[in-house]
Amino acid sequence: MASVVYNIFKQKVMTGEVDLDTNSLKCMLVTSSYSPNIDTHTSYRDVTNQVTGTGYTEGGASLAGVTVTRDLTNDLGKFDANDVTWTNSTLTARGAILYRSDPSDETTRWLICYFDFTTDKSSSNGDFTIQWNANGILNLS
Repeated sequence: MASVVYNIFKQKVMTGEVDLDTNSLKCMLVTSSYSPNIDTHTSYRDVTNQVTGTGYTEGGASLAGVTVTRDLTNDLGKFDANDVTWTNSTLTARGAILYRSDPSDETTRWLICYFDFTTDKSSSNGDFTIQWNANGILNLS
C-alpha cells in the first residue's frame, strides 16, 4: 500500500535506530501541495503542507495495535497497525505520512513512508479514516 518508503527509514531500520514495534509512531495528513522526496525528506520537520482542520491536531494521530510478524507461507516480514480515524473532523487530505514520533528532537523523528490517496479525500463533521491494507502497512520480502 505504501506509495514511497523514505530512504532514511531504510537506513535507520537496518541500524536499529527505528524499531517499528517499540518506537512511538504517528500518522500525519498532508495536502495535495506536499511532494515527497525520498532522498531529502528525512524527518518530521521536512514535511510541508500538513493538513489543518477541525478534529485534526498538528503531528497527526498515534498508531495503535502495532504488530511486526513473520509470514512463513509467503516469506514476508509484515508491519501492521489498527486503522486510524479522526472523529468529528472537517478536513481534506491527499496523503498520509508515517513517522517515528517518540524523540523530542524533530530532526530524529524519522519519516517511514508516504501514502498517496491519488485524489483529495475529505470529511465534513464526520470520521476521516485510513483503512490499512489487509496484507499490512509495509511488507519486507
